[in-house]
Amino acid sequence: MTQLPPVSGGVVLRRETLALDGGLIIDPITKAIAPNISMSVNNMLVPGDGAFSADGVSDLTALPFLYARWTNPTVRQLEQRMAALEGAEDALATATGVAAIAATFLTFLKGGDHLIISDVCYAGAYELAHRILPEYGIEVSAVNMSVIGDVVAAFRPNTRLVHCESPCNPILRLTDLAEVAKLAHERGALVSVDSTLATPVATRPAVLGIDLVIHSLTKFINGHGDALGGAVCGRKDLVEKIRSRTGVYLGASLSAQNAWLIMRGIDTLFPRLRTMSASAMQIARFLAKHPKIRSVTYPGLESHPQHALATRQMDVFGGVLTFQTDDPQAMAAQLADRLRVAHYAFSLGHQRSIVVLLDTNEMMKSTYGLRGAQLDDYRAFAGDGVFRLSIGLESVDDLIEDLDQALRA
Repeated sequence: MTQLPPVSGGVVLRRETLALDGGLIIDPITKAIAPNISMSVNNMLVPGDGAFSADGVSDLTALPFLYARWTNPTVRQLEQRMAALEGAEDALATATGVAAIAATFLTFLKGGDHLIISDVCYAGAYELAHRILPEYGIEVSAVNMSVIGDVVAAFRPNTRLVHCESPCNPILRLTDLAEVAKLAHERGALVSVDSTLATPVATRPAVLGIDLVIHSLTKFINGHGDALGGAVCGRKDLVEKIRSRTGVYLGASLSAQNAWLIMRGIDTLFPRLRTMSASAMQIARFLAKHPKIRSVTYPGLESHPQHALATRQMDVFGGVLTFQTDDPQAMAAQLADRLRVAHYAFSLGHQRSIVVLLDTNEMMKSTYGLRGAQLDDYRAFAGDGVFRLSIGLESVDDLIEDLDQALRA
């Protein structure tokens, strides 16, 4: 069996402990308490206990470990830890976050089906939905998920999946997950959410009725900027459907080495996110009063238009904030040249602070293509361009001093 029991012996543990012990196996020979890395592609088996093909196997995790593309002991520990953190029955780990999104889309959507997706979300998900899925006969509608009336109006008889993101990348707009889940289930559709920016520290979407919770493990959950990975968590029957289809036949398996690195990161997930969130709040309040800053968006600020929802839906407000300045292109060059503690770079969720300009016109041209009311709403959060600042673990005072000197130059 590839189901790896937690060391808790069936005791109900709190999430902070599950970040350390969920799915953990003590080595039976060495008694090592850190997870092992099983690098072997193949495992020995007893004739009759395995399967040559995954076709027709309803639960691949019920088989012995056979071949690393199907299941791997180290990856399986990571999957169980993610499921425990999300309060889900199971999880599938993938090579990247976008692989987890693609696996979800290509498992539950087929020609003739309809997908509702947030009109602002991770660019890889949005572009996959709009550039690839229609080639397979899948209809796609992009909707502002913060406007419940627009979500209701988007449903069709053939809607099979609603994909949202909260907070959404890059503008930090929120989705009322419980309300969207209720609407979808009343109409026979599943709901997935990309919870990468929230992490299980801030929000557990499964508790709010979401069917499938997706993460780019590359970001806050790994937290060290050194390993790619993704995960989708949910009911076992849904996760096993993904595993037996796209998990097997698209081949986007997570390596054991990266699974081990990501579990190392999860060990410190709660203290990291709580520290980052506290720093983000302090920095957001500082920037909101800075003479070079036009506006700041952070769910923890009372000025965020959905602050009340954030307070209900999030235990902490996360490690990402955004800000706007005059002449953003010139300011981007200035920050890239003058920052000494924070780093001007893409990505987010690392132990080091990272900032980058996301130009609105460029984002519309390359990815979203929003118009009318949808573009107006995007600009309400981003203006002509928004600086996305992912807070790291540096001294908050050092970060504030660094941002201040770089902005004032």
